[in-house]
Amino acid sequence: MSKQTKTTATLPTLHANAAGIDIGATAIYMGVPEDRAAPCVRRFETFTAGLLAAADWLKQCGIQTIAIESTGVYWIALFEILQARGFEVCLVNARHLKNVPGHKSDVDDCQWLQYVHACGLLRASFRPDEQICAVRSLLRRREMLIAYAASHVQHMQKALIQMNLQLHNVIRDLTDKTGLAILDAILTGERDTAKLAALRIKASPEILAKSLEGYYRPEQPIGQARS
Repeated sequence: MSKQTKTTATLPTLHANAAGIDIGATAIYMGVPEDRAAPCVRRFETFTAGLLAAADWLKQCGIQTIAIESTGVYWIALFEILQARGFEVCLVNARHLKNVPGHKSDVDDCQWLQYVHACGLLRASFRPDEQICAVRSLLRRREMLIAYAASHVQHMQKALIQMNLQLHNVIRDLTDKTGLAILDAILTGERDTAKLAALRIKASPEILAKSLEGYYRPEQPIGQARS
């Protein structure tokens, strides 16, 4: 019986000018086709100078399309630099990459990305244009600040209640004009309920004065008088 010869199936190359990038916190590794550079894998630092040098090297190697795994936020700066240089950047979801058929064996991550991208096995994630990204960033920042503000108001209300300052029972919103005026006065050291009640906008001075007669505790932020 003749021995069976083992054959290895190879996938056709769809993107000859493809590169792969493995991004880390302090360094990035770039893999290009073996006929473009020796060695075909290079390491660059993640400082801006390193990212610009990496883009220059890819241009020298004749690269047109690049695969980047979208892990964390380290990819964002490099993604924008490469796009500005005219590269076609394929942002790959890490979960999708795990489902790519094949076996990575002992090759570097950047070489594996370069190979599967050259074979057309990667699907790019949606990335909006720069103006939409800027608006989205502002909206997310605004949402976060609103959530933080609500949390801080709750902390102030809790501190007032712990010192038996019943301000929330006579003022609808602690952050309105009356509430902020009274809080500012308390923080400056004012403890006279009549003077604090005089800062009212709508509530009667008698009820407001009663609500402001508390048991101040210096360990509470509101209970501390600013010098």
